Amino acid sequence: MANKLTNYIKGSIEEMKKVTWPTKKETQSYTILVIGISVAVALFLGAVDFVFNQGFELLVSTI
Repeated sequence: MANKLTNYIKGSIEEMKKVTWPTKKETQSYTILVIGISVAVALFLGAVDFVFNQGFELLVSTI
């Protein structure tokens, strides 16, 4: 059991050495992109919610 765990850890370390990590500039760019898309989606969903809410209120008030 300990041998399997040791092999797993050694293999994991070797694989981590093969990883190409993003640069600081790439990380900043991707972070800004994710934040921008998140804000855009939130605004879109908020607008859709508002429209449906107004439509529902109009429907209920006319009944």
